Amino acid sequence: MAEYEHLQVARDGAVATVTFNRPHKANALHHAHLAEIEAVALSFRDDGDTRAVIFTGAGKHFSSGADLTDGGGGPADPRLVMRRRSARIGERATLAVHEMDQITIAAWNGAAMGGGAVLATAMDFRIGADDCFMQYPEIDIGVNLMWKGLPLLLHLVGPARTKRLVAGGERAYANTLLEWGVIDDLVPRAELMDTAREWATRYAAKSPIAAQMIKQSVDALAGSMDRAVMHMDVDQNILSATTEDRAEAIRAYLAKAEPSFKGN
Repeated sequence: MAEYEHLQVARDGAVATVTFNRPHKANALHHAHLAEIEAVALSFRDDGDTRAVIFTGAGKHFSSGADLTDGGGGPADPRLVMRRRSARIGERATLAVHEMDQITIAAWNGAAMGGGAVLATAMDFRIGADDCFMQYPEIDIGVNLMWKGLPLLLHLVGPARTKRLVAGGERAYANTLLEWGVIDDLVPRAELMDTAREWATRYAAKSPIAAQMIKQSVDALAGSMDRAVMHMDVDQNILSATTEDRAEAIRAYLAKAEPSFKGN
């Protein structure tokens, strides 16, 4: 079994559990952490015994999203051609999780924000604790949502609610997430992992060939145009990050003030 710095992986029969393990940072996602998420998701390609995988976060939160405190932690090469490649690490991790053969279940504790919410919506099912919430804060720091996350949310909640969450930056709490179909079950925090294991065990008991083909077919039907439409979200992010409005958003965010955007 591979060793990871920012993840813990446990196996119990046909069920595996992957735990994001940066609780001191609310499981914020930097480059190395995302590279490990991609690697662990891809590692299950060669695992014919595991039939369901639970993802959860150590500590209070599932994931607070991209780690903005370390500059992203990616390669230091300043060339734009390399920055574009480095910026796709979140997309690569998301797609690796989304395309896993096994049934995937998010055991969602506390916050799933930005990239953390993208990873949660990339999974097949989401079990929410009563303290769970979702927010996409990108709009308030002057950038778009990346990581191919927009269609994943759209498939769950529809256009208007997607706009409320992503363009409006609204925070949605547990009961709303259940009502909107973002989470599939809502349980007390103390029962979260037991409930996730019950779901995982139920799906692990199904015929794996049939279950995995059904999963892949449903995802293909639901997302047949996703990549064609969303192929430029990294470039949009790089562009928006260079704008005057982005600088104003960061200034206002750090100063806890209202921003004044000019459209530049």
